[in-house]
Amino acid sequence: MTQHKLLKQIGFYALVVVIVVFSVFPFYYAIVTSFTSGTALFQINYWPKSLDLSNYHAVLTSRNFLLSILNSLIIATATVGFSLLLGVTASYALARVRFRGRGLLLMTILAVSMFPQIAVLAGLFELVRFLGIFNTHWAMILSYTIFTLPFTVWVLTTFMRDLPVEIEEAAIVDGATPWVIITQVFLPLLWPAMVTTGLLAFIGAWNEFLFALTFTSTESMRTVPVAIGLLSGASAQEIPWGPIMAASVIVTVPLIILVLIFQRKIVAGLTAGGVKG
Repeated sequence: MTQHKLLKQIGFYALVVVIVVFSVFPFYYAIVTSFTSGTALFQINYWPKSLDLSNYHAVLTSRNFLLSILNSLIIATATVGFSLLLGVTASYALARVRFRGRGLLLMTILAVSMFPQIAVLAGLFELVRFLGIFNTHWAMILSYTIFTLPFTVWVLTTFMRDLPVEIEEAAIVDGATPWVIITQVFLPLLWPAMVTTGLLAFIGAWNEFLFALTFTSTESMRTVPVAIGLLSGASAQEIPWGPIMAASVIVTVPLIILVLIFQRKIVAGLTAGGVKG
């Protein structure tokens, strides 16, 4: 190995280490802070001096926090379900059915996701009030599905375009209807893309704050991000950093586990259609 290649490898791995440390350190420091209480919170410690679980106990025994986790789980799961159901059927039409303006329609769907949440908040609020679903799970499910559906349709359409046409033609010859083709022929082949879009939709719905804060008015309907944001200390001036960090760790660890479990399918889904063979 020449000296030039050795230096390039050293530089590459050094850059990787810097990126990893920069990305992981905030979460690591949150974990360290979650095991700290009292005046120790305001001291800089890069390693926990003791495993103080008082912050976790305070969070888990606080009013409605576990209910907020359940709300987030219900809303995120329903959002994933509706996004995949509508996304798979829409992507089949956009990828396999030829009609005028198909490309323009796909670009319009993707353009919807470019609007910031605050730009459509007032309109969505009026829609939620008109439908009578304010302060219910359906308010968040509707708004989250609107924002996750464009990306879902885009990824699934790109993936479905690369599936062999012969498979569909053989199913049509056997008398399969479009619904049978989607559910029994294409669906097993779409798992990498569905895992990718489903997991990203779940993370987006799990972490969303603005809509959850705007469309709910009672503690029993709040999601986890809102519950964490509204954690209060012993006085109005006190910010409970310890419980906030403990709550953040509690709700982040499951997402990390999901990503690690499905990381191969996530990469396969995101790179679908990127290489033509």
